[in-house]
Amino acid sequence: MSEFGKLRVIVENDLELMRSWRNIPNVRANMYTQHEITQEEHLAWWQRVNNSCENLYLMYELNSLPAGVVYFNKIDRSSNNAAWGFYAAPNAPRGTGTKMEFLALDYAFKKLELHKLYCEVLEYNSPVIKLHGKFGFKQEGIFKQQFRCDEKYLNVYRLGILCSEWELSRDIMESKINSLSK
Repeated sequence: MSEFGKLRVIVENDLELMRSWRNIPNVRANMYTQHEITQEEHLAWWQRVNNSCENLYLMYELNSLPAGVVYFNKIDRSSNNAAWGFYAAPNAPRGTGTKMEFLALDYAFKKLELHKLYCEVLEYNSPVIKLHGKFGFKQEGIFKQQFRCDEKYLNVYRLGILCSEWELSRDIMESKINSLSK
């Protein structure tokens, strides 16, 4: 599985790299916060999320090099669920998102021992909606005209997966990713 890369805790030296990736226009375009993030804003945000038990941000490394960020938000220990998301480095090789998602699901259900993982995806981000579907995420709903962007209201897709669903598809996804890597 190490050929998939690994997730590790983010350290202070990672913060500027995270901000630079997060500020890339095509990454920003798929997030709720779409403006360019200043260093001061980023550091204040990091202080808030890093000191909260409801958030966990992890660096994804491939071949020992930082290649993306995986995050869990709204971690609810009473119901054992959380929201999640990810973004890859601009120079990450093709297939990085797939490997990150595999590791994120394993982390969520094995290490965090969640019952359910969910996410929200802006309507125009169909590649990510499709990727999540390959992993077993199901559409749970559509928040109609939930997000305002450039004077237009967009739908937000809510997707979710249960631990039991991941357990059923995990080995199949691992085999598929391994066959693509060869």
